[in-house]
Amino acid sequence: MSYQAVFSSLEKQLEWQRELYRHFHRHPELGLQEHETSERIAAELGTLGYEIQRIGGTGVVGVLANGDGPVVLARADMDALPVTEDTGLEYSSTVAGVMHACGHDMHMATLLGAAKVLADHRDAWSGTHIALFQPAEETAAGARAMVADGLVDKLPRPDVALAQHVMPMEAGMIGTTAGPILSAGDSLKITVHGRGAHGSMPHNSVDPVVLAASIVLKLQTIVSRETRPGQFAVVTVGASNAGTTANIIPDRAELRLNIRTYDTELRKHVMASIERIVRGECAAAGSPKEPEFEYYDQFPLTSNDAEVNETVTRAFTEHFPDGQVHRADPATASEDFSTIPDAFGIPYTYWTVGCVPAEAYRKAVASGTVSSDIPANHSPFFAPAIDPTLETATRTQVIAALAYLGKKN
Repeated sequence: MSYQAVFSSLEKQLEWQRELYRHFHRHPELGLQEHETSERIAAELGTLGYEIQRIGGTGVVGVLANGDGPVVLARADMDALPVTEDTGLEYSSTVAGVMHACGHDMHMATLLGAAKVLADHRDAWSGTHIALFQPAEETAAGARAMVADGLVDKLPRPDVALAQHVMPMEAGMIGTTAGPILSAGDSLKITVHGRGAHGSMPHNSVDPVVLAASIVLKLQTIVSRETRPGQFAVVTVGASNAGTTANIIPDRAELRLNIRTYDTELRKHVMASIERIVRGECAAAGSPKEPEFEYYDQFPLTSNDAEVNETVTRAFTEHFPDGQVHRADPATASEDFSTIPDAFGIPYTYWTVGCVPAEAYRKAVASGTVSSDIPANHSPFFAPAIDPTLETATRTQVIAALAYLGKKN
């Protein structure tokens, strides 16, 4: 379909969106604490005619029914990170130690912008648009909280779900792909037990420091020797903690792991291998107690439905100039978005939008310094270029929704 009429008012509303973005950036809130953010979102959606519901604590959902047709759910996340901003922006965070360092402020501003475009051009589409603003993505708690609060029973059942994320690539570029686009992510706390003793009498101990070191080394074989070449898996030991001083052998040690996979069966295998190795090393060391495993911050795999991805990608390529839409490589970051469509049992797609000024990005590419010169998500220097990112990401939300809701010419 032609989007010319639909986007005829977009330029006029962009300044409103820019101010929304600056507001959200100045006033970040951590996961499940997005009280002022959700109030602002609910107020903006209300003026557009959306029916508002509060779901999952600080979650906000707006529903705009516009006749018969499909039901499309579009999601934006709301939470900030415990990061001290160092961008030097005029609209920097006013909250000490808290920053929108992952672009969720941009996601909110663009979904609200898309909601306004759709509300202003109801003659161009038919069906129901659901604008869902989710808390606590960064801790993988928000989507679960909304589902636990009856999300599935409180909303019309969507036919499809949509989401996007700004990434440190050239502003205006749009990345789509079928299948995995973000990895599953799992954090794991392992506690192993020894027998404490004086540092001068190691023969009286079962040393958990040595045990933990042995486990760390053996865990490296999961990827190098148990994972089929070509499959992706990461097993990172991010923390190893034991003891308090030099002359005391402690009675326990703690390891904290991070696991990333693109395949659900491999995910299960990696977890089982970790537990097998830890139990085996504990038995070999003569550990007096069984090890303890505590999984937390668990993010599901984000794997795009092939048909939905094809529909949305085709709509993007028809609207944007040649070369602006490309096939995205799967990222090793993780997300909890898929918890929502999985709860409904519906297909979804998730795409990326670049947010780095074109000249700066191309210069970094030419000099081979992208990793050092371009701040990535979660960096205290992360600062998406408002233009053209805001307009591009608003258009993608509208176009993806109209790929299902739009009236055929």
